Amino acid sequence: MDNAAAARTGTEATGHAARLEKALGVVLGTGQIPLRLRAWDGSEAGPAGAPVLEFRSRRALRRILWSPGQLGLSRAYVAGEIDAPGDIFAAFTALSSAGKFAEPGPFRPPSAKELWLLLRTAVRLGALGPNPAPPPEEARVAKKGMMHSRRRDAAAISHHYDVGNDFYALVLGPSMVYSCAVWPDDAAERPAASGATAADGTLDTGLDAAQEAKLDLVCRKLGLQPGMRILDVGCGWGSFAIHAAARYGVSVVGVTLSTEQAGLARKRAAEAGLTGSVEIRVQDYRDVQDGPFDAISSIGMSEHVGRAQMPAYAAALFGLLRPGGRLLNHAISWNAGPTSPDPDSFIPRYVFPDGEMISLGEMVDALESARFEVLDVEALRRHYALTLRSWVGRLEQNWEEAVQLAGAGRARVWRLYMAASAIGFENGLTGVNQVLVRRPGGEEPPLRRSAWL
Repeated sequence: MDNAAAARTGTEATGHAARLEKALGVVLGTGQIPLRLRAWDGSEAGPAGAPVLEFRSRRALRRILWSPGQLGLSRAYVAGEIDAPGDIFAAFTALSSAGKFAEPGPFRPPSAKELWLLLRTAVRLGALGPNPAPPPEEARVAKKGMMHSRRRDAAAISHHYDVGNDFYALVLGPSMVYSCAVWPDDAAERPAASGATAADGTLDTGLDAAQEAKLDLVCRKLGLQPGMRILDVGCGWGSFAIHAAARYGVSVVGVTLSTEQAGLARKRAAEAGLTGSVEIRVQDYRDVQDGPFDAISSIGMSEHVGRAQMPAYAAALFGLLRPGGRLLNHAISWNAGPTSPDPDSFIPRYVFPDGEMISLGEMVDALESARFEVLDVEALRRHYALTLRSWVGRLEQNWEEAVQLAGAGRARVWRLYMAASAIGFENGLTGVNQVLVRRPGGEEPPLRRSAWL
């Protein structure tokens, strides 16, 4: 009986997979791993029926030897040397729940003894060799100057958002909203939440309705009225600006550091007949000088600001608001207590270079320290998990086109990033919150939050 046949019948594997299982156990700091490993020789090892993680070459093990932990595994996945050929959510959920990966904060590297065991495995499998170069999709914004300088922030934003508007349209759909949607109560039980297809074979449009609901919720929380002048910080492809101008009769100045986003946002505003009421600028929020504004939206932008710069961010927006004006800050939060996200992990290296998640408490403290009055806080953690699952569904359904548009490596980055992020929201490691504040003075806000809900 060959190794593959032995694996299928549940008997002990004797090929490369058995050694790989021990190696991954060393990296995770645990005994048996909750995955079925498939090696490049066709052998398999691990619990029968568990999600499959496929090692396609020895080079994957070499990457893990040089960078034990999440970074080595991620590089191998982006390079196509590791794959999760079945349900990617099941595979990553199993991996993230095992050993050191289940611990919040920076990854604890293997001990000297564990590294020696890993090295021995690599020798036996012929995987020794020089450190492979990182996949080209890895960010290199550190060469652009001091962290959160204007030049380096522009480089970080470009790395993330200038992937190609057509690629984003494939994943996000016609709403072109790249932030957490707001779903109805029954969304978790409906196929739309996972990006499933409708009966006629087309992708379910539940996501588009949920994104429109989010945009309208922001408008209501800001108390938009015809004639108001709004600042949209980190305006993306202009979806909020267009919605607010078309539905509420306001004029909007949107600022972004992405030239690709700005170009498409202007085109969309023109096609909607809103050129006179929607202005899109390639501009750092710190350089906006033409306030005051009646209201400010910041949707999925403050994650790029950085913990040290958060007080200055809050103070700058306070200064751009008229008395009585409201700010809606919609941001991902770090929910894992006093630990911090690992700056050397996959998302900082490949997705959000220089991005920093802070806790909800830190965000509220920064806003209050800038003299804002807090009106409302709404947690949307489960909504973001549903949103991300929908984006993964769209990406997987259009995989071949996504690869043509952005390349196989970039498409794999996004599949890994969105699936892993969904799991992070589901297990509570991360959250997302809308914090509504106002600059004191002017008219008083409504007595009850039902005014905008």
